[in-house]
Amino acid sequence: MSVKVGIIMGSKSDLHIMNDAADILKGFGVEFEMTVVSAHRTPERMFTYAKEAAGRGIKVIIAGAGGAAHLPGMVASITVVPVIGVPVKSSNSIDGWDSILSILQMPNGIPVATVALNAAKNAGLLAVQILSTADSSLAAQMQEYKDQLRQAVEESAATLEG
Repeated sequence: MSVKVGIIMGSKSDLHIMNDAADILKGFGVEFEMTVVSAHRTPERMFTYAKEAAGRGIKVIIAGAGGAAHLPGMVASITVVPVIGVPVKSSNSIDGWDSILSILQMPNGIPVATVALNAAKNAGLLAVQILSTADSSLAAQMQEYKDQLRQAVEESAATLEG
């Protein structure tokens, strides 16, 4: 299987968050790549990554960033590949709100799917769901995953209800 998802982050310090997306993709057997691409410190690298992603077979990009968090939006402005933004609560963050709003408040014409603060796991799941629209095997795995979530809640309810 070729690489389908690119996981990028503005700094290696975001790795502990972004590993959650990688773990989800591994669990579903989705090939991915992971690297650091800073919108502010390495804009040429960011431009090249975004420009070449589709041609390399990348179907979804998960971009995590803290602080001003321009990476997801800037990448989305360059590529036709869907971008999922993960706002990261970094050490210089304003309780994460700066990251959330920087990713969420994109102008019309440049969409970025945005998950909750530090929710790289959900970004991984959303990437799998996007890919599953063209892959029935992946769709079946996603259905099984959701069934397991439902079953866990039903078991909890049964335990509490007696």
